[in-house]
Amino acid sequence: MNRFLSAARRSAAIALVFGSFPVLAQRVTTPFDNDWHFLKSDAKGAEAPAFADAKWRTLNVPHDWSIEGPYDQANPTNRGGGYLPAGIGWYRKSFTLPATDAQRRVRIEFDGVMANSEVWINGVSLGQRPYGYSSFSYDLTKHLKFGKGQTNVLAVRADNSVQPASRYYTGAGIYRHVRLVSTAPAHFGEGGVYVTTPQAGADNATVQVKAGMLNQTAASSEYTLQTTIFDPSGKSVQTTETKQTVAAGKSADFSQSLAVKSPQRWSPDQPRLYQAVSKLLNGKTLLDEQTTPFGIREARFDAATGFSLNGVPMKIKGVCLHHDAGGLGAAVPLDGWRHRLELLKQAGVNGIRTAHNPVAPEFLDLCDQMGFLVMDETFDTWTAAKNNGEQGYNRFFTKWWEADTRSMVLRDRNHPSIVIYSVGNEIHDNLNNPEGFQKYKMQQDLIHQLDPTRPVTMALFRPGQSKVYENGFVETMDVVGQNYRENELVAAHQAKPERKVIGTENGHTLTAWLALRDNPFMAGQFLWAGFDYLGENDWPATTSDLGLFDRVGGWKPIAYQRQSWWSSTPVVHLVRKEGNAGAGPWVANWTPTDFDTYDDGKVEAYSNADEVELFLNGQSLGKKDKPANDAPRAWDVTFAKGTLRAVARNKGQEVATDELKTAGPPARIVLSTSRPKLGASWDDAAYLTARVVDADGVLCPNADNQLTFTMTGPALLAAVDNGNVASHEGYQTNQRKAYQGQCIAIVKAKSAGGAITVKASAPGLTDGTVTMETTK
Repeated sequence: MNRFLSAARRSAAIALVFGSFPVLAQRVTTPFDNDWHFLKSDAKGAEAPAFADAKWRTLNVPHDWSIEGPYDQANPTNRGGGYLPAGIGWYRKSFTLPATDAQRRVRIEFDGVMANSEVWINGVSLGQRPYGYSSFSYDLTKHLKFGKGQTNVLAVRADNSVQPASRYYTGAGIYRHVRLVSTAPAHFGEGGVYVTTPQAGADNATVQVKAGMLNQTAASSEYTLQTTIFDPSGKSVQTTETKQTVAAGKSADFSQSLAVKSPQRWSPDQPRLYQAVSKLLNGKTLLDEQTTPFGIREARFDAATGFSLNGVPMKIKGVCLHHDAGGLGAAVPLDGWRHRLELLKQAGVNGIRTAHNPVAPEFLDLCDQMGFLVMDETFDTWTAAKNNGEQGYNRFFTKWWEADTRSMVLRDRNHPSIVIYSVGNEIHDNLNNPEGFQKYKMQQDLIHQLDPTRPVTMALFRPGQSKVYENGFVETMDVVGQNYRENELVAAHQAKPERKVIGTENGHTLTAWLALRDNPFMAGQFLWAGFDYLGENDWPATTSDLGLFDRVGGWKPIAYQRQSWWSSTPVVHLVRKEGNAGAGPWVANWTPTDFDTYDDGKVEAYSNADEVELFLNGQSLGKKDKPANDAPRAWDVTFAKGTLRAVARNKGQEVATDELKTAGPPARIVLSTSRPKLGASWDDAAYLTARVVDADGVLCPNADNQLTFTMTGPALLAAVDNGNVASHEGYQTNQRKAYQGQCIAIVKAKSAGGAITVKASAPGLTDGTVTMETTK
């Protein structure tokens, strides 16, 4: 499937003549997200063009109807789906096409429909796609009506009613973008343009361009592939042309090699992106065009030195991410991901594992632009289910694995952020027999065929029990990946030093970190998880709480600790144990829930500095040097209201500080925004944080006031949320309780050209307000 310029614009067109019809030559990509009719139930005959849908709800996609709730312990999604509803949903969209399109090829492209989708055009079934994470497309051409007054009806049925279907929240409906793509009869094929950099030296780079085209005209003709490389500043640095004759109804592959001198190489610190603009011409007539962002970089996995980029060894300091974003569910605007990735960058994270499925394509665009190293993953299960009663992808693997793997790799292989593929997570299929070997190898072989530039791994599950280190299975893997049991993976490498190894899923412990830090051959780790995610917890909890950050982006103590291990910037953070005698959780505040009984303050400082000194109300409680094993620095402190302050120093010079203050009674709300200027596209969103503070502006961590959000201007309140994993409040409303003194509102602009003002209020508290400018 060919994704053209993120499908963000309608391209210019040139007129050709085929028979008696003028034909638009260039590719035309039309966003197809707006004005769908939706019904949250089954509807017999809804695929028929004449079906009456006037009373259905009108909405735009991406859309996740499951996140609309309500939460209910009786929902069949149970702990995996977070106790949110499942079922069947229908979408219908009417559209017209000009008569000039009658001689063109027209396709519909879906980035993802959850789940078990079937698509019809004008009552004709185009096909089914069980896997809700796969991107797919259908050729509509022979079923369309063209010209004035000729209406076409596209219908989509999405069915996730068979539950439980997953161990974590999936969402429901057309939850990713949709496009209509019209091309000339001769055009780029399914794989589009594929760009690699087989040589990526500091002085010279070689850019390899491969493009498949399809001649669906009635005549043989000579075609030209013209490619121009543009550097990160937009300057043209190289152009080449290749010609070949392609017979009618046949496909052909073009191959080109271009040299780039003194390349600006891509890395997490400097994610520089080039563009390859590839044009398919017939004579001087432009038939098709694709712009492919790419990075010039060399990524390698080595048995002795782990992972290196551009010849420099580095550790992949990664996290696993599911595809939901709290109150937004699975339909996540790009700014939602940008907000999360910015927080992960601050914590020192440079890697993402797409756990455990293909992600939205624009998520990978962001990883390219922001400099993340990605493990691109296909499946959570093969043929064996994970939990008793689960009826997920294991039902479809045998028939669909090849199509789903092909779809992901052809779509994703141009992204410089992707450095490795994974074909499974804790697979329960028997890996101790020839059938298990073959299931892995057939997936790895297909990926090598489609993208020979990247290695393949999978996340092994308790390999000591399946004997994969003894039976030869891991020797079939390009890189050996294992979940947890870090010392076991270290031992596996030490037993056979030729094995390349990586931690595919890891805990937040100091022991896990030291296994990475102290072993050069360990390529990296991916923590479970980056953010709390919906599902995989027991009622009344609806959300897994294993993230560095909570559901709304709040820093947890483990995120502060991880930053002290992974960040190159000097940091210091203070945390204390809630409850006397260390009975409660670690919290980052100096406001106990019970002032009358709390006196034994167990305090830790997370810092990468040489020395940390602790002060209570201005009095020093002592200095502590950095331990060789990166353990936290700890003090026993007799609690007193006031200010707890840490000063971090390197070589005697202050480099970072942290301060915790005891909060007084809640007095007012402070409202802030992540985006002072807000665009009006679907992917634009502002995260507004409401903090309940005392008269001095100190956060009140025990406040649980009910906050109400009101807005003026062209605003849409997309969701409200907080970090409470056991909250059953709805997201599609304007009220939310503060949790640990905070909650959020996610705001979008309905149009550009006016200001949006948001107010957060609660009885007895002074309101908080924020104003944002809207832009095109």
